[in-house]
Amino acid sequence: MIARFFQIVVAASSLILLYLGERRRGVSADASALPLRLRQTLDDLGATFIKIGQALSMRPDLFPEPYLRQLRDLREHARPFSAREARAELEHALRRPIDEVFRTFASEPFAAASIAQVHHATLPDGQDVIVKIRRPHMRERIDGDMRILVIVARLAAAAVPGLRRFQLERLVREIWANLARETNLLQEARNIRRFGDAYKQRSDVYVPAAFEALCSEAVLVLVLSHGRSIEDPITGQDGPRIAGVLVDFYLEQLLKTGLFHGDPHPGNLFLMEDGRICFHDFGLVGYLDRSTRRNLGIFLQAFVQQDAAWMLDAAIELALIDRRAERTLFVHGIDEILSDYSSLPLKDWSIADAFLRVMRLGDSAHAAVPYNLMVLVRALFLIEGCLRRLDPDFNVLDNLIAKGEAAIAHTLGGRPDRAAMERLKTELALSVQDLPALLGAWLHRAYQQGGEPALGVRLAHSEERERRLDRRAGLTALALLSAGLLVASALLAQVRIGPLVLGLPLAALIGFAVALWLCLRVLRLANALWRR
Repeated sequence: MIARFFQIVVAASSLILLYLGERRRGVSADASALPLRLRQTLDDLGATFIKIGQALSMRPDLFPEPYLRQLRDLREHARPFSAREARAELEHALRRPIDEVFRTFASEPFAAASIAQVHHATLPDGQDVIVKIRRPHMRERIDGDMRILVIVARLAAAAVPGLRRFQLERLVREIWANLARETNLLQEARNIRRFGDAYKQRSDVYVPAAFEALCSEAVLVLVLSHGRSIEDPITGQDGPRIAGVLVDFYLEQLLKTGLFHGDPHPGNLFLMEDGRICFHDFGLVGYLDRSTRRNLGIFLQAFVQQDAAWMLDAAIELALIDRRAERTLFVHGIDEILSDYSSLPLKDWSIADAFLRVMRLGDSAHAAVPYNLMVLVRALFLIEGCLRRLDPDFNVLDNLIAKGEAAIAHTLGGRPDRAAMERLKTELALSVQDLPALLGAWLHRAYQQGGEPALGVRLAHSEERERRLDRRAGLTALALLSAGLLVASALLAQVRIGPLVLGLPLAALIGFAVALWLCLRVLRLANALWRR
């Protein structure tokens, strides 16, 4: 532990000294040696730090492009651990001998990475599967490294005030929490199930099912699928079709469903013999709620229309830019971004780059960008890279216009979802039950006050204040109440709850009658006030 602490401290100190030296000499970000040194240092420190680098590659709000470019190049390369360790980890996770679970199990892995390695196996019924086994003591190693890194972050912030703006300790703890999720293979199995259920109707995409009963935090068992990498030269002739499927699928993920694969690099996508695209590695899955999907749809529509003010509205709602920021300044900044694109061929336009540049505008106003939008930016860059490999002439804007119109329309103007309608019906049903008692109490109060509507605000021990209330305030409240009753009655008429009279729910008829009476009352009081 002490040796590891000093290894990490020495590596961090080396980076800090290089940072201070370049800053003193005025070295620009483009000419800096620090991005490459950072990537090499993370690589040398091992699996935990490779994962940290990959997490940092999703933080364009913190790092300029040269850093992000180097961090995206980090690869999870590692030697496989021994067959004895693999079998021991598997039996510990399954809590029984391997032979009782698998008919066959290949002791030698066919792939290995910094976090886990993958073996072939066969279930007792003959089903071919792959078994992903996390490296022994991986979680303990990550937790130990991250505890050390928290200490290093505190020391660095204290020693170099210029680093405080990065909020290093908060950043380290955020990455630590995300690493815990990404290295939990049982969570990955659940992600696979959610993803498979969400897109099972698609005939052009395949998600191999996981056997959750055989999965744990350290082991993932899923169906073995066959195919070739989408980068295989043999797939070249089919590239434009595959690119079209990917665009359509990601528009569905981002704008209709909200559940999206956050790591679509070529190693996680391959083409099956029947033409379907198979997705792998669901450790990083993002989710956009309904409000975020709507605002993302507006952002894309504004980008297509080249409307800077509209893009700013969407960026503020997406929390890319603080709503308290100076609006004129940001409209001008987005205008500059759009102006840069107008000079490029359409095939060179990038949604990912536009999103990133707007996000960086918000960094000056210290906007706290949600984590799922960080995952989204990473996914957009990766998917655009795949699209251009598959079809060098791929035109992002044309495809967004052609394929995105229906998805954006669905997001912005679709019918309310079933859950929302069920909630509305329930709330209206409860209101119908309470309406007679509420109306009775209201009429009783009106009777007690000489027939006047009981709309005043009654404050304890303030009779004098009540008498001084302006009659116009009562008239306004009466008008608002009548309008609200009309809207509520119209909704009741649509959902048709309760007994029907003259083709309408009884509660709706009562509501319309009371609203009409209130409207007449408003007219009479308004006329009386006018004469005065």
